[in-house]
Amino acid sequence: MNRRDYGRMAISKSAFVTALLLLLPITIDCANTYNKGDRVPLFVNKIGPLHNPSETYEYYELPFCRPDQVIQKKESFGEVLSGDRLANALYDLRFAVNTTQAVVCPNKLTKADITKFRDAIANDFYYNMYCDDLPLWAYIGKVEDESWKADNKGKKFLLFTHVHFDALYNGHQVIEIHAFSEPSHMVDITEAVDVEVEFTYSMSWKRTSMPYENRMERYARASSLHIIHQSHWFSFANSIVIVILLTGLLTLLLLRHVKNDLRKWSIGDEDEEKEVGWKYIHDDVFRCPTSLPLFSAVLGCGTQLLTMLFILFILAFLGVFQPYSRGTLSSYVFISYILTSAIAGYRSASFYSQYAETGREKSLLFVGILFLGPLLFTSFILNLLAASFGVTAALPLGTICVIVLVYILVSVTLLSLGGVFGHRYKSASPASPVTKKCPREIPSLAWYRKTPAQMFLAGLLPYSAIALELHHFYATIWGYKLYSSPGILFFTFVVLILITAILSVGLTYFQLAAEDHEWHWRSLMRGGSTAIFMFCYCIYFYLHSNMTGLLQTAFFFGYNACICYAFFLMLGAVGFQASLLFVRRIYHAIKSE
Repeated sequence: MNRRDYGRMAISKSAFVTALLLLLPITIDCANTYNKGDRVPLFVNKIGPLHNPSETYEYYELPFCRPDQVIQKKESFGEVLSGDRLANALYDLRFAVNTTQAVVCPNKLTKADITKFRDAIANDFYYNMYCDDLPLWAYIGKVEDESWKADNKGKKFLLFTHVHFDALYNGHQVIEIHAFSEPSHMVDITEAVDVEVEFTYSMSWKRTSMPYENRMERYARASSLHIIHQSHWFSFANSIVIVILLTGLLTLLLLRHVKNDLRKWSIGDEDEEKEVGWKYIHDDVFRCPTSLPLFSAVLGCGTQLLTMLFILFILAFLGVFQPYSRGTLSSYVFISYILTSAIAGYRSASFYSQYAETGREKSLLFVGILFLGPLLFTSFILNLLAASFGVTAALPLGTICVIVLVYILVSVTLLSLGGVFGHRYKSASPASPVTKKCPREIPSLAWYRKTPAQMFLAGLLPYSAIALELHHFYATIWGYKLYSSPGILFFTFVVLILITAILSVGLTYFQLAAEDHEWHWRSLMRGGSTAIFMFCYCIYFYLHSNMTGLLQTAFFFGYNACICYAFFLMLGAVGFQASLLFVRRIYHAIKSE
């Protein structure tokens, strides 16, 4: 067996192990079955203000009825990353048994308790529970403004004391469940005085024909609303029109200009020779890009993130996980990022080794810290801030140690192995060997041919194609409803890649036509420039939202900066790869002539 066969065998084993690890959470997701009268487990989770999704606290931070011993549910890794903190509760829900006016507990609220509840109601606090792994939300209370009345009492704070659970079941399985705060059961807590409160609940069960496999679909029904469907179709049409126009323009460019240039080159037309500028720099276009280790690392990180996203889309299409299930998305993002480290190492080392035989270790080091470094630094600062506020988004020390340990033992190992294979099976050498020691001097360029102007154009057009879906995406992340399905997001992402690649090819041609051979970094910057527009929209989205406070502001801009940075790396890699294929193709045609 030769060395190449060993390489293929190692890659096959790695892919097999990767598949097993990615499928591991499936074994955890099993259907619960109940007989009539069996207790259906209900866990309380967290509370928080409606407009600040990152500012969530443990449920018993407010003086609700609590068991004598609060037992925290053992959570998965993804649940911890998502900020879930499930605990037992006093609600006694029985399968297929209707309950009316059951008492949770009589509770005497002190002045301090009243103050806590009143502050929570003033900030539109909700609470979150899970019943048979189905999420429930309800408001804690409401504010009534009575300043318009003759007595002018001002605001009135009302605490809901009764919860009604409405459940659907099919056979021996829970299919759907809702929680409603009853407006007819309220206590006035406007005055800070001790008050006796009796918290109660009721439950009703109804049969349904919906199968258990479809029970999570209702959490995606918001994306099926008529007005949202209209905006999706408008976004689709807008994206398709832009792709068709850009494809037509690029085709026209290649058919008329490039072929015409090649014809002039082949027949030696001296009268029009000056118009064909890109053919004179064929000895310089394949020179080693400046800062080769850093450039290779950007390509490696961008390729890794791109592969990770495609893996997540494929798994979502196959039904391996539901993006809106508790903690699953966070788990799969972490696992897929760790396991695609080998791809980052391979791409980085493969490109680096085209120009240098030694020193790829520095490139691999950059790969390991280029994206993960800023992400970990941002997460560390935000975690300290979350811990100081006492919110559930603060990761426990044990979870942080697990993340670091997994990264060191798995990700670094895969990154190194990928680097070894990338060096051994490196890509083909540049199409045209460099024959001159000194590169050709670049002529003075007009302002519209320089990097800032081209970045603006290359970023604006892709952003305009995804603007509507980007709004739904942010509303999904920083809201409580799922406005975009995986299929819609995948289509939008493919359109984004196509437009980025088309623009990169066209702008690279114009750059070479101006006898500017330093196209490597510029094609990367042009491709990633869409991320700048995305971050600008983040600012607009925040200013037009109801999010407030230091904690929420820091979480919003911190994590959105990391998301936009990831898109910069991904789209930068796409832009460069598209330009590289184009440059190799046209200069190969010259070599053939």
